[in-house]
Amino acid sequence: MASAVASASSMLCLSLQNPTKTLHFSIKTHSFHFLKPHLPAFRRYSGGVTPISPLRGFSCNCSSTNTTHYEFSDGSSEVELRLQLGGQDVLSAKDIFVDADGTSLTVKIQQAGSIITLIDTNSLFEKIKPAETIWYIDDDQLVISLKKQDPNLKWPDIMESWESLSAGSMQLLKGTSIYIVGDSTEINPKVARELAVALGYTPLVTKELLETFAKQTVDSWVLAKGSDSVAEAESAILESLSCHVRAVVATLGGSHGAAGRTDKWRHLYSGFSIWLSQTEATDEDSAKEEARRHIEDGNVGYTNADVVVKLQGWDADHAKSVAQASLSALKRLILSDKKLPGKKSLYIRLGCRGDWPNIKPPGWDPSTATDAPPPATLQN
Repeated sequence: MASAVASASSMLCLSLQNPTKTLHFSIKTHSFHFLKPHLPAFRRYSGGVTPISPLRGFSCNCSSTNTTHYEFSDGSSEVELRLQLGGQDVLSAKDIFVDADGTSLTVKIQQAGSIITLIDTNSLFEKIKPAETIWYIDDDQLVISLKKQDPNLKWPDIMESWESLSAGSMQLLKGTSIYIVGDSTEINPKVARELAVALGYTPLVTKELLETFAKQTVDSWVLAKGSDSVAEAESAILESLSCHVRAVVATLGGSHGAAGRTDKWRHLYSGFSIWLSQTEATDEDSAKEEARRHIEDGNVGYTNADVVVKLQGWDADHAKSVAQASLSALKRLILSDKKLPGKKSLYIRLGCRGDWPNIKPPGWDPSTATDAPPPATLQN
């Protein structure tokens, strides 16, 4: 974030502890307040690690004194929100307060000397142009028109949520597959299945495919032939899956699988990779410092994956929260470079030669390349 380190993709940190516990932390001049699970977020570029807005949707910070009914529509360059004022004794426009800024929206009305909040959220689906916000009263509705910063992005709903991310990610991914990699063979499939259901993708688990092929468990395979043999077999499976679209693939965790070895990533680059990493850090600052250290040390997952999500603790009930964090991260990554899905497609068509992200011209031979990275293994 504040310090510059070498990197090339997008990173997030997600802490999962007591889901009812509230954490408060600050990044530079911004202060964020969320219920668990909570995410301090980073976007990584070649020049360093830069802070971005925290992921929204897990606790949308949306409140009202009564159940606020609204209608939403996307009109290409702008979105329209209609809030019901039925039963509210609103005398004039002076009784209404509307504040829109970036990805936040607050709407309050004054009634009988009291202030009533109709909506208060910092989780709009994407950024708006606050200076171009228009609102007016239409019969018993308050109509708010918000100008989108990106007119080409279709908003499924006014706020970012599990449902809106699930629907909105389809237009961004364009069928590109997703690979869930990371430390845990237990966590990867659970998150992958949540993502597959949300996106309408096919869930695939390399552990199940390996055990079906070998007719033995991965653990017994490792004992009999070593982890290199298992990683080689998983790499062969990933090669066969690399030309597939609309799949969420959960890979082996730890040092047993292909994702723990730099020289086995050539087919993982065919899709968007999400590295799920558990941490023993006790606070957000420690977790962020740990992430920076892993990047500087050249840790395979942190340097190769498109998205990194750090988990402080784990509970299977949180799988959907982790999946939501991953979708939100992918959304921001793709919006920062909308050519990424097409670039992934080109990479596949050229044969997944390992030249990601700097794709070489047709005819380039990776076996004779002088800039190929040396083999590496997963660092703990």
